[in-house]
Amino acid sequence: MAQGRILICDDEEGILKYLKKLFNSEGHLVETFTGGKELLARLKAGDLDDADLLLQDVRMPDINGITVLSEAKKIRPALPVIVMTAFGTIDAAVEAIKLGAYDYVTKPFPKEKILGMINNALEKEQLIQKNLSLKSELEKPLQQAIVFQSDSFREIYDMTLQVAASDANILVLGESGTGKELIAGAVHCNSLRRNGRFLSINCAALTESLLESQLFGHVRGAFTGATSAQKGLLQEADGGTLFLDEVGDMSLPMQAKLLRVIQQREFIPVGSTKAIKVDVRFVAATNKNLENEVRKGTFREDLFYRLNVISIPLPPLRERREDVRPLAEHFLAKYAQKIKKRVTLITDDALRLLTYYDWPGNIRELENVMERAVILARTECITPKELPMWKKEPEAPPKKDVPLVSLENMERDHIAHTLESTGFHKSKSADILGISRRTLDRKIAEYAIAIPE
Repeated sequence: MAQGRILICDDEEGILKYLKKLFNSEGHLVETFTGGKELLARLKAGDLDDADLLLQDVRMPDINGITVLSEAKKIRPALPVIVMTAFGTIDAAVEAIKLGAYDYVTKPFPKEKILGMINNALEKEQLIQKNLSLKSELEKPLQQAIVFQSDSFREIYDMTLQVAASDANILVLGESGTGKELIAGAVHCNSLRRNGRFLSINCAALTESLLESQLFGHVRGAFTGATSAQKGLLQEADGGTLFLDEVGDMSLPMQAKLLRVIQQREFIPVGSTKAIKVDVRFVAATNKNLENEVRKGTFREDLFYRLNVISIPLPPLRERREDVRPLAEHFLAKYAQKIKKRVTLITDDALRLLTYYDWPGNIRELENVMERAVILARTECITPKELPMWKKEPEAPPKKDVPLVSLENMERDHIAHTLESTGFHKSKSADILGISRRTLDRKIAEYAIAIPE
């Protein structure tokens, strides 16, 4: 059953108490009003913005219920309103529906009927809100937040925005997890192709035949199981941007086919003989040194120059430590909201650990660490206890080669050393050793320690 915050407006105390108890037992939050004026005043003040439903009587002592409905709808047009009437007149019900009431119910009513009506109204409202949220997500620009604080990454981001305006192919370089796809998305969203599609494919994750089919598409009967024609990403991205992730792992035959697309602006689907014209901008990324791959013969030199019209090198996170804190706080907020957990701060000790860790997995590793930390956090703060994966037990200090001697010999040597250090001043030596002068004289005699004249 859907649950929500319900407002009830009725001048009968008995009805208010009964409905509040009934709705509370179903898990709803309930606030009651005995007059329409107070309800409208609270609505206008914004105190009831989180209300999910209004249940109100038609006949009120201070203001007509239909007027309350009309004014409430002006303040909160989307608020579902169910009208209660003791008279059951069709005129009042029709007028209420015309003014935007969700439904009406006639007193007296069985609890099953009112509960069913309330539940249906809340479920409908929640469905509407979900649809609005989904629509909002779909209408959001592709660009995700690129979080940074360092001057070094500011230069990279400014360069990204500058080259986005051109239509040149771009090669994004950097270790895994440095945010290459985010930069590719920023290029697309700030280009003249922003209204086209941004599609991506990981060239390292697919076999050569599957990669070819995904990129170029295929016609019906092109291979076993091809029961219908399928468009490839090249055709789907026409007028937009295609992001080729880990392009350095593409086989030489596939490199040759991709080069033809870039040069001729056309491709042939698998199993077809007809070329299809396309207008696609390519943004490629790799964690390999493609110049070395060219020298080794594993990457085509002509394709390298076609893709590397402009290169954007992304530094690893260990070279932009100023960005660790804002990134960590960004991921903290993201996962605290996702998990619905009140975790809001990172302690200074935890921040120091995050900042001076070398991050072999870069930003992707940091995101995983912060998600884990939010899950494990027992308070509102992330502490070092939630960041254990790089903690190491301190190494034991190296053992010194100390000769094994008896306690008697150790005591004799220590007394002799103390006497020598004080110039054989017996009173000072006794004080340092924590013994009396008499005891010191006895030890000197016992150990036959020579005292110079």
